[in-house]
Amino acid sequence: MNRRKLGQLLKSRRNELGINQIDLSEISGVALHTISDIESSKGNPTLQVINKICDILGMEIMIQVKGKEK
Repeated sequence: MNRRKLGQLLKSRRNELGINQIDLSEISGVALHTISDIESSKGNPTLQVINKICDILGMEIMIQVKGKEK
């Protein structure tokens, strides 16, 4: 998954839940500018940061071998 797709998925889920970036930042402990950068395909977030955001949004990170989709 590329940065653009990741940003789109996180933004879409955040909007689905009715959470704005400021609230997500406060709840997750991730800086507002970092969330904004991720959603706009900028920056290079760590797995730890992505995991914090995903946890709040009720999402999980899955790693699998390419081409082995369920």
